[in-house]
Amino acid sequence: MARFDAGQGRTVYFEHHRGSGTPVVLIHGWAMSGRIWAGTAEALRADGHAVLIVDHRGCGQSDRDFEDMSVSAIAADVAGIVRQECARPAVLNGWSLGGAVAVEAARLLGDRAAGVVLTCGASPRFVRGDDFPYGGEPGSLDATAEAMAADRAGFFRGLAEGVCARPVSPPTVDWMWSAFIDSGVDALKSLRSLAGTDQREVLAGLAVPLLSIVGTADVILDPEIGRIAARLAPQGQVAEMEGCGHAPFIEDAPAYLAALRGFLANL
Repeated sequence: MARFDAGQGRTVYFEHHRGSGTPVVLIHGWAMSGRIWAGTAEALRADGHAVLIVDHRGCGQSDRDFEDMSVSAIAADVAGIVRQECARPAVLNGWSLGGAVAVEAARLLGDRAAGVVLTCGASPRFVRGDDFPYGGEPGSLDATAEAMAADRAGFFRGLAEGVCARPVSPPTVDWMWSAFIDSGVDALKSLRSLAGTDQREVLAGLAVPLLSIVGTADVILDPEIGRIAARLAPQGQVAEMEGCGHAPFIEDAPAYLAALRGFLANL
């Protein structure tokens, strides 16, 4: 384990599992932790890749008392870790909110990024707009805030139960719930930042290959958002995980890894 100095006396937790292959950075979703990537990380390490797993500020084993919990701040942490740890360009793989983080980190890294993977990634947008009819309603986060304030544990339990469309074991749901409930008190700030994020121009200017992995039965993030991301990126492609919800790397790990490995092999 290691810690990245994020300034103002705060640090971000990360793991760097070294390997000779292309480095892959695994960026978790909102209010989660890097431990959710355990199975993916094991498979990538077995393939010889270097693997970096990052806990967002305010989540997992990172410090909790950051004033800035925005998508851009988390992306700056990721970019800083890549610059510090990787001698060669890295692939940025972001799940859910982590997808928006991966796109912004790729913009910051320039030629230090080798590719972007969106795993049900919340990019280019998370909420609807006048010219973007996909995603959540603009005011939906107020209801989320009220639900968290009324029963934080119950809210996150319901979220954990809704992540997967395919059947998963009760211990898997418990595992996700335990990560959610352990998030810091300011986690909602990151979600509000995501609601104000629009990455259409960033995706259109992306100079590296992009793979958008979409769960066709995802009820948390409209699958069309992932398809749009692939169309916007000049070197974009989409992989559809049939019948999967918001976590295809858990729901159908073999199919997910096949798509990811195919992308990495063609870089």
